[in-house]
Amino acid sequence: MHVTGPTPEQTRLARGLAVLDRVGGGAPTPLDTLADIAPDLARYAVEFAYGDLYTRPGLGLRDRQLATVAALAALGNAAPQLRFHIAGALNVGCTRREIVEVLMHTLVYAGFPAALNGIAAARDVFTERGIQDDAQADRHDPATTSADRFEHGSRTLAEVDGHAGQQVMDSLADIAPDLARYVIEFVFGDIYPRAGIDLRTRELASVAMCTALGTAAPQLRVHIHGLLNVGGTRDETVELITHLAAYAGFPAALNGIAAARDVFTERDERAAC
Repeated sequence: MHVTGPTPEQTRLARGLAVLDRVGGGAPTPLDTLADIAPDLARYAVEFAYGDLYTRPGLGLRDRQLATVAALAALGNAAPQLRFHIAGALNVGCTRREIVEVLMHTLVYAGFPAALNGIAAARDVFTERGIQDDAQADRHDPATTSADRFEHGSRTLAEVDGHAGQQVMDSLADIAPDLARYVIEFVFGDIYPRAGIDLRTRELASVAMCTALGTAAPQLRVHIHGLLNVGGTRDETVELITHLAAYAGFPAALNGIAAARDVFTERDERAAC
């Protein structure tokens, strides 16, 4: 009697269900919630997003979940999925503080409304989990003067984005110098130095948001440089952008990979000089 093993499709589905159970913590799966209207969509979600993407090497579950939260918060059009992935971030070991900081970081790249809505979604999840808010722990005391903020922000900008960030600042000098100052003082003087997540995680979130939004190719290239400057690798960058195909669509991921190629080529050419 000939006994056959599982088909590749069955293996992908089983692999995806295993990852989904870990991320979702036993919550209803798409196979349950979509069975009555779009069972194939449910299967694709499990097989592709969780069976193919989540199981790829190169990026851990914590990084994947924080990147997914960042991308969904920036997009602003997927509140149920954002709540699911905030809960998923908790399930794979992310802390409340890390999630709040990623959502705070969103305001730089997607604006205050996106950040406020993201924080509201997080509050819902934390309340359901019985996780107490600790606003005092999240409080950050910025430098007391504009001069201090500018100096601190300039140092952080140089550390993160290097020459790429300075090129952006220089490009604004003749038309919007105050905008350049706000970028340095607020973005890099106030937001980037906050505790809770390190610079690598901030840049990972920045790349995720700029990729997902699909409207900020120059800034995406700057932050790919930034991710590499603060300890991220090329493999992690490619893996992160590939992951976002499931949440922002293939065009966004393809454009993100094109930006990454440009950055890698530029860095190789500089290194060869």
